[in-house]
Amino acid sequence: MEPVPSLWQATAPAFTGGQAGGVEGRYDVAVIGGGFTGLSAALALARGGARVALLEAGAVIGAASGRNGGQCNSGTAHDFGALASAHGVDKARRWYLAHCDAVDTVERLAREEGIDCDFRRAGRAKLAAKPEHFTKIEAAYKLLSSEVDPNVSLVDADGLAQEIRADGFYGALIQHTSAQLHVGRFGVGLAHAAARAGAHIWEQAPVTGIKREGAAYRVETSRGAISASQVLVATGGASPQAPFGWFRRRIVTVGSFAIATAPLDAALVDYLFPGRRNYVTSRIIGNYFRLTADNRLVFGGRARFALSNPASDLKGADILEKAMMRLFPDLAGTQINHRWGGAIDLTQDRLPRAGQHEGLYYAMGYSGHGVQMATHMGGQMAKVMGGDADANPFADLNWPAIPGHLGKPWFLPFVGAYYRVLDYFQ
Repeated sequence: MEPVPSLWQATAPAFTGGQAGGVEGRYDVAVIGGGFTGLSAALALARGGARVALLEAGAVIGAASGRNGGQCNSGTAHDFGALASAHGVDKARRWYLAHCDAVDTVERLAREEGIDCDFRRAGRAKLAAKPEHFTKIEAAYKLLSSEVDPNVSLVDADGLAQEIRADGFYGALIQHTSAQLHVGRFGVGLAHAAARAGAHIWEQAPVTGIKREGAAYRVETSRGAISASQVLVATGGASPQAPFGWFRRRIVTVGSFAIATAPLDAALVDYLFPGRRNYVTSRIIGNYFRLTADNRLVFGGRARFALSNPASDLKGADILEKAMMRLFPDLAGTQINHRWGGAIDLTQDRLPRAGQHEGLYYAMGYSGHGVQMATHMGGQMAKVMGGDADANPFADLNWPAIPGHLGKPWFLPFVGAYYRVLDYFQ
């Protein structure tokens, strides 16, 4: 059964720049994957004069890049202090700033390529779901503002009504450089930009094999084969076990689910969301939400620890609708127009990975920050493939396989139960 389109996919124009014939030819670079990583890499490589082929198993932005919450946030998936304690302040600062640079990259590409995608620097508010969470957020604010990011602010419980009106929150940390956009229109625009630059894009062309042939690679698909001097694997957790088993053993794919309401009354929007930001709650199994340009509320979260599929997406949507109503009882009776699921590709330490394995270049594992990091790292890996090794901020990270993980995340229900216990006590 085909997945139900996300809000973004349902309201984006069609991509019309793909190749109609069989997969064939000789190329400088084969890019595997038509999400943000692959599309931004293909654009950068083609702009640099390389002959580029992009191979996508389904439709461009058909997977995680087109099935997320539309948030484009600065900052890492980690608390900066914890990251600095584990890896040192210099590395933590470099990784944090790479995430900030990534938001700039999305904005630049949208502007340079003339992509109408409602990009807006809305800022992100991390909402403290418990009083003790605000204590941690306050400490994080002090460290961030002094060490790495002057564009943050702190809102206590008394000032929270200027940002959002919802029960059960005790303050917020705001990262002002965070943004939001229509990821469907951005992705299709990026694909058209890459095609205009000369990249050959094949959809419905899953890669079935990669073989080394002298100084080149033979990349085989269901629609034919090409030869390429370099290969970039940009599939994330969507990559099949073969020929990408090495990557699958290092990525855990978890479902993320979302709903979108019908357009809300403007007065209600002004009352509930005066800050009109991206919002994320501080719970481990929390929620994220934001308004669209036409005043729909997109409300998402992990909802359930299961992979996304049509049946699972509907179950997740029911859970999310109940959670949304608990936070915003004023939305009672609001129609839900879109229900969808997607995937978050997690590494064990929730840091992205990019580099080279047995000659194949790769970038993936963005751990919930893929809108901006995938777009950014595609361009950065294009630089790396052109000889600029310093362009990869994650080059010095090891990437061991996850013990007991062979590709299918059989342990998700146990992880979910563990996190629910943590959420209760923390």
